[in-house]
Amino acid sequence: MTARTERALRMTVLAGEDQHWHHRPLYAEIVHRAHAARLAGASVFRGIEGFGGSALVHTSRLLSVGDDLPVAVVVVDREERIRAFLPQLDDLLDRCLVTLDACEVLRPADAPGEAE
Repeated sequence: MTARTERALRMTVLAGEDQHWHHRPLYAEIVHRAHAARLAGASVFRGIEGFGGSALVHTSRLLSVGDDLPVAVVVVDREERIRAFLPQLDDLLDRCLVTLDACEVLRPADAPGEAE
């Protein structure tokens, strides 16, 4: 099977799992908004250790601060679709860090069209 590549943009939102937006976990709110915007997909990854603006290290190891572990929400789609979605995160930006990275998506040669 021969694969073809397509240019894309990867948006990664870094937050803490205990952060909330109107009684909903922040990561769930971001996934909900990405789904409503019909982006290609979103995945949430839970970290085992990390720190952010508070400079407090959060870890899943025993006898350590085991709450508020880091989470990363990753969304990959065409650049114009990700950039059009960014304003929908404006009210959340004071609670998280958003990074954008150019990437390539591999698709089988017989796959239909670009990311939807």
